[in-house]
Formats: sequence, C-alpha cells, structure tokens
Amino acid sequence: MIDDLWYKNAIIYCLSVGTYMDANGDGIGDFKGLLRRLDYLHGLGITTIWLMPFQTSPGRDDGYDVADYYSVDARYGTLGDFVEFTHGCKQRGIRVIIDLVVNHTSDQHPWFKAARSDRNSPYRDWYVWSDKKPANANQGMVFPGVQKSTWTRDKEAGAWYFHRFYDFQPDLNTSNPRVQAEILKIMGFWIQLGVSGFRMDAVPFVIATKGAKVKKPAEQYDMLRTFREFLQWRQGDAIILAEANVLPKTDMEYFGRDADRMHMMFNFQVNQHLFYALASSDSRPLGKALKATKPRPASAQWGLFLRNHDELDLGRLTKAQRDTVFKSFGPDKDMQLYDRGIRRRLAPMLGGDRRRLELAYSLMCTLPGTPVIRYGDEIAMGDDLSLPERNCARTPMQWSTEPHGGFTTSDKPALPVIDEGPYGYPHVNVAKQRRDPNSMLNWTERIVRMRKEVPEIGWGDFSIIATRDPAVFIMRYDWRNNSVLFVHNLDEKPREIAFSAGLPREAGAHLINLLAEDHSHADKRGQHRVVLEPYGYRWYRVGGLDYLLKRSDIDGTVRGNKHPG
Repeated sequence: MIDDLWYKNAIIYCLSVGTYMDANGDGIGDFKGLLRRLDYLHGLGITTIWLMPFQTSPGRDDGYDVADYYSVDARYGTLGDFVEFTHGCKQRGIRVIIDLVVNHTSDQHPWFKAARSDRNSPYRDWYVWSDKKPANANQGMVFPGVQKSTWTRDKEAGAWYFHRFYDFQPDLNTSNPRVQAEILKIMGFWIQLGVSGFRMDAVPFVIATKGAKVKKPAEQYDMLRTFREFLQWRQGDAIILAEANVLPKTDMEYFGRDADRMHMMFNFQVNQHLFYALASSDSRPLGKALKATKPRPASAQWGLFLRNHDELDLGRLTKAQRDTVFKSFGPDKDMQLYDRGIRRRLAPMLGGDRRRLELAYSLMCTLPGTPVIRYGDEIAMGDDLSLPERNCARTPMQWSTEPHGGFTTSDKPALPVIDEGPYGYPHVNVAKQRRDPNSMLNWTERIVRMRKEVPEIGWGDFSIIATRDPAVFIMRYDWRNNSVLFVHNLDEKPREIAFSAGLPREAGAHLINLLAEDHSHADKRGQHRVVLEPYGYRWYRVGGLDYLLKRSDIDGTVRGNKHPG
C-alpha cells in the first residue's frame, strides 16, 4: 500500500561518523561511538540516519574521494562494527541511508591506478580520457576560485583525465555498462548489510554524458530507472534520495513521470528562496518556488533542509536576491565560498537569535516534504571560519563540558572542536541543554514529535493562502478529510493578520493551536484575526482534536483533497 512509503513522513538526521562520537580515543569518531549515541537520537525522535561517506579514503575531500566502495575506513572501525551499528538502529526503529558517491573515485582507487598504468587495462574505459587538452578544460568547475580546471594531465597515463570536482577525484565513465553494473553491485552490497537506501551524490553529473568532444552534456535519465529497478527488486522499501540542484522544469525527469526513477530529491529551489524569505521578510518568491516544485508523482517526496555539509548554494536566486542574502547572513568575504554560497552554520548566520532559529525550523518542518536535520543544529552549534572551505561547518559534535566537548579523550581531534566564543562547547553542548527545559535541544525534540503527529504535511496537498502582507506566510494542507494550517511572521516586527482558512461553511471556523493554548475562532464573516510576535509562528489543526475520528482510510475528494501529482 502507498501508506507503507516510510520516507513520506520521516525525520532524517545527517551526520559524519568521524565528527560525531569517538569511542577509541584516537581523535576521530567511529561506529562504536556512534552506536553508543543511538539512544540520544532515538530520544530526539529521529526516524532515519543519513551517514556521510565512511568508506576507505585518503580523506582529501572528507571521504568523498572513495578508494574502496566495499569497506569501512579503518579509522571508523570494521564492517563488523558497521553491521552492529545498523542492527542497533533496527532495534530502535531507526533506518539508515548512506552516501553513494559514484560520479568519481579517489585517484588512489585501484581502478584508477590500473587505468593510468596501462592503456589496455580493462579499467581504462572506466574513466574519461583525452590525448590532448580539451578546449573546454577551463569550464564547468564545481569549485570556482579553488578548482582551476576540469581536465588534468597524468604523466603515468600519458593522457588527460576528466574530473568535474577536484583533480584528485577522476570522474567515472558512467555511460560504460560495466561501470553501471558495478554501481548496482555496490548498492546491493550495502543493502545486505542493513541500509535502507542511499543519498546519491551529484546525480546530474552521474547521468551526464562525458568526454572531450562533449560540448553540452546530455542527461541519461534512463540510468535512474535502472538504479531504481534494481533497488526495488533487491529490497522493496529501499530508496534513493537524489542530490540534484536542477531547475523545476526538469524535476519530473528525475522523479519519472511514472514514478519509476528517484524516490526523493532535495528541494534546492525552495531552500534558496527560503533563505531569501528569511533575509528579506518577503515570502512571495518562496511561494512561487513552492508552486513551481509542486508537481511530482504521488509516491515521490521532497527532502527539505536548512543547512547541510556543503555551502549554502544561492546560484538559483537573482543577483539582487543573492546580494540580499549575502548582506544578511554572510557579509564578510571569508563567510562566502565558490562565488555562489555561504559556508556558515545556521545559528551564527541568524545571529544566534533563538526566535529566528525557531522560525526557520518551523518553516522547514511545515513545508511540503520530509525534514532533514544536520547534526549539531538541534543545539545551535556554531562554525570555525579559520578552517578552510567547508570544513568550518564540519567540526565535532559538542556533547558536554568535558575536554574537547566530550567528543574524544584524545589530546587532539582530527578537526578542532569549537572551544571559544559564544558557540564554544562550554556554552553550547548536549548535556547542558538536556537539563534546561527551555533549551534549543528540548524545543527541537518537541517540534520533531509534533511534526510526526501531522502526516498531512508529508502526504497532503497544499494551498498557499494569500495575505496582503508579504512578511506573513500561510499554508494549509488537506489529506483524508483533515486539514492543518501554518502561519509564519518573517519580520522582526509584530503583525496582526486577518485571513480565512479557505474551507467551505463551518469547516474552517475553528483553528486549534498545536503548540500552545491560544486557539482561534472565526468571526461571522469566517475571518480569523491573529496577532503574531516578531518572528512568530502558529501550528493549527483545522476543526477540533477529534480529527483522528474523522480521518478517512483512503484519499478522496473531500475539501478538494488530491495529490499534486
């Protein structure tokens, strides 16, 4: 049944094993340490853990330079430790998805070593080569300002190899059927070890045609169906969450019009316009982004996020919009990255303002899709701008006031723990916030619990309710004879707003606040009048708290209920 699609109403928590918990005292996190912290995640209400790369790697790009797809990096433990971890997750009802990084490998991978050493090697065609430097070698860099080219000459190979990312990450020739078969083999291997799916890295590059003669890469969308088909046969409820920062007009190409490609995608379009809304107090472009990304198959889902392990990419905004976000959240040059984004964590971006942090998370949790939370954001961790590029926002988790934030007993962690300033671990840590009922951590736990009790967001159709004030954003979801409504004030000044729930007759007369006691009852004209504090928000259930008795067993047309797809 469609209700069995667990990812439609999941709460995903993203973490790096190396920066989360160290059980061996060697200064880097491992699976034994992560296993010990599962009760914390279970208590937080997390339903799914997304693990960043942990396979064997030289570690030049935080594990995204994989040197062996069928292993665990010795720094993190063994395959046995990984299986113990996935088993521990299963005991607590937590699923695990892992990064699938198959656009490129490390230049230390045995495949590339064999390919560069012998033109007749069976692995030669697993990569993309050119005898001469291609004319477009200085175009298409993923990391402008840091990366100089997309083609590098290898002396041993006597040829140029293609790399969309860093020069130590040669691209795989994903058009090669043998490479595609290997990708399926990699997925099958980890499925057998207990994972429930994959976050596929850089999907548009994975499916693009590559080569010296390719002037305009073409997307090979059928490749996505091959991945999906294999996964569904191997394990019916396993998923692929695609990282694809593409324009809305191509979204359905990734989902598949017959829902036969990607199960989930990150909604970069909404993410970027959400930050513009927070910076400008103008919700209108956000509303347009939501409407543009509304079409999708009934079984597909968006992944909604605020910050992730990369920079906040603002490339889809206009120059004026981008400048507004830079001015508000990353005005200094060292806060910006790759000429398109901000490399900061959420809390310092929002000036540590608890009201704005709650507003941002309330928005993320009530936009259409599945929330994805970055480790440490539940306690409002900060960043270390002295670290290069994206490492500034990848510092170890801050557990307590013990040395190094309780992360490790080593004299020196792999990355320094933030120990000074307002975001230092003596002030911002899990142990301290666990004891404070009004802390960010306990607020996050409550909002996660409430989000899980409002399945209309994950399953229903949404409507944006028009207001005369662009700083006030109102959305309603309808699903199975039930409706919920959310109101957000994006401005630093209080607002009084009058609106109709948009439902016929008495259906929208009563709004029951799910987070407090200030309910709303419509006047004779069907209008609700609500006073919102600066950066205020309201979660309402429409009608009354007998909604479970009224919920129908199947999707219908009551109140216009229908899926956007």
